[in-house]
Amino acid sequence: MTAVTSDTSLDDARGARPAPPERGRRSRRRDVGAGFAFLSPWLVGFVVLTAFPMVASLYLAFTDYDLFRPPSWVGLENFTKLFEDPRFWTSARVTAIYVLVGTPIKLAAALAVAMVLNMRHRGQGAYRSIFYAPSLIGASVSIAIVWKAMFIDNGIVDRIGQLFGLPAGGWVGDPSKTMPMFVLLAVWTFGAPMVIFLAGLKQIPGELYEAAAVDGAGPIRKFWRITIPMLSPVLFFNLLLETIGAFQVFGSAFIISGGTGGPADSTLFYTLYLYIKGFAQFDMGYASAMAWVLVVVVGVITAILFKTSNAWVHYSGDNR
Repeated sequence: MTAVTSDTSLDDARGARPAPPERGRRSRRRDVGAGFAFLSPWLVGFVVLTAFPMVASLYLAFTDYDLFRPPSWVGLENFTKLFEDPRFWTSARVTAIYVLVGTPIKLAAALAVAMVLNMRHRGQGAYRSIFYAPSLIGASVSIAIVWKAMFIDNGIVDRIGQLFGLPAGGWVGDPSKTMPMFVLLAVWTFGAPMVIFLAGLKQIPGELYEAAAVDGAGPIRKFWRITIPMLSPVLFFNLLLETIGAFQVFGSAFIISGGTGGPADSTLFYTLYLYIKGFAQFDMGYASAMAWVLVVVVGVITAILFKTSNAWVHYSGDNR
């Protein structure tokens, strides 16, 4: 009884009083209201620019809609026509080749340059800025125009090739050379994954390399036994982002091919064909069906990458 009285007297002396329930609820409501007020610009943008268009496109995927007349429900007809369309399969093949070839080469180039820049030498900051600069521009319209001018007949690439005895002829009009041209364009903008790789390399303890050198390990063994395992989370992150981004290539394909996917549909990327169907041929229902097929494919590939990452991605403290 004495202890209770002492505690009560101590609380009274300190002036501690529990807040009235109603006042606490009003304070929480004010905090929630302030939070939503700060979030409102993002929420409005998400609803208007992302959520609503996605729901609308899902509905349009099951309709016949040409942008001028009200959509009419056709069920799965768009998906049936889609899988029977030869150009759809061509666009899927072109995009798959670009993803499977361009993404690994781009990541390999980014990692190689990051490892060179991670070494101590003069002008590190300048070199990093130079290699990162192309990513600031990206595969924009202006870069696509310049790239097309470089690879057309009698362009700078054609002239340099002729100096080395290669036959004359531009890459833009040759179906066998268009994919290498797009891969080179993708690799040229390796700055973003390079910076992420460089940050990951900075986190690898130097003591690991020193211990490996004492054991007689050479540069190749150090790379495969230390660098790759320690860098695997960063490698996984870059692989995921670059794969998703490769599926969405559009601007450069549109500019270089003139919006047609030529020559011989060699530049008919998936998103370009989606644009042609939706905004050139006004078959918006078909284009919406294509968009949702792409969403499903990218989602499945992302899930596979996450599932298989358990076998090769090693995090700090992992005992595998």
